[in-house]
Amino acid sequence: MRPCHRILVADDEAPVLQLMTIALARSGYQVDTAEDGAIAWAAVQAKAYDLLITDHHMPKVTGLELVKNLRSARMALPVVMVSGELPSRELAQNPSLQLAATLQKPFAVVDLLATVENVLRATKNPHEQIKPPPD
Repeated sequence: MRPCHRILVADDEAPVLQLMTIALARSGYQVDTAEDGAIAWAAVQAKAYDLLITDHHMPKVTGLELVKNLRSARMALPVVMVSGELPSRELAQNPSLQLAATLQKPFAVVDLLATVENVLRATKNPHEQIKPPPD
């Protein structure tokens, strides 16, 4: 039996959010949702999660801004960015953002579940803080 992991899924597209939530819940994960990056940021500050799955293009706070907020707060929460258009240039220029994985939309549910399983297996302590980046 798999340990019960808590996952936060942030996506402003309701059908995609629903698809990921149902697939993850049926696979035994506890899933919370956020309709935008600002709600997701508030959620990760209020609760402990084992994984964040976020879209990039969202209102208020983008997925990239959300990850920057996490890393600025020294939160080592693993992040999977799922997006139709990944911010590849920004990610390459900011290796300190430390994404655990990326997944291009549209994706197959089996690919989502495999990515989540691989990231969680590779992650030991998602709640620990990370060292600040060097100046």
